[in-house]
Amino acid sequence: LGDVYKRQTLDATGREMTMRVSDLARKAGTTTETVRHYTDIALLKPERDPNNGYRRYGNTDLRLLHFALKARSLGFTLADIQALAGASREGETPCGQVRTLIETRLEQVETQIAELQSLSLRMRSAMEQWQGSPDCRLDDGRVCGLIDAFVDAPDPAG
Repeated sequence: LGDVYKRQTLDATGREMTMRVSDLARKAGTTTETVRHYTDIALLKPERDPNNGYRRYGNTDLRLLHFALKARSLGFTLADIQALAGASREGETPCGQVRTLIETRLEQVETQIAELQSLSLRMRSAMEQWQGSPDCRLDDGRVCGLIDAFVDAPDPAG
């Protein structure tokens, strides 16, 4: 983020140009709901218009929103993003944290992929087992005989 909080575009009067929620969302390519959520969790910190109480976002918010959207697309959590933005606000360079966090997130994703692949195999096995099984009403309190009768094959991975 670097100097993202220090550089601002000013209008003709020397004040930072501001945007409404819808303007910010459109410029960032996201939804107003996302902008409002990021505001509610204090990632974005708009000022209030003294005339009407509306939230007014500046270019700083736009840059932070772009950063947050890119970070989310890389698998960073909102908590991660808040911590990184906080470090930047304090004048730190959070790039070292980014490198560590992405390694952690990658390990988590690879674990999830392995779990989903295992689930896919179990689902295919169930479909094969149930291929010729009839649908029948059970009067003994069971919900579905197909699931009750499913025999899970041992996991080849261990």
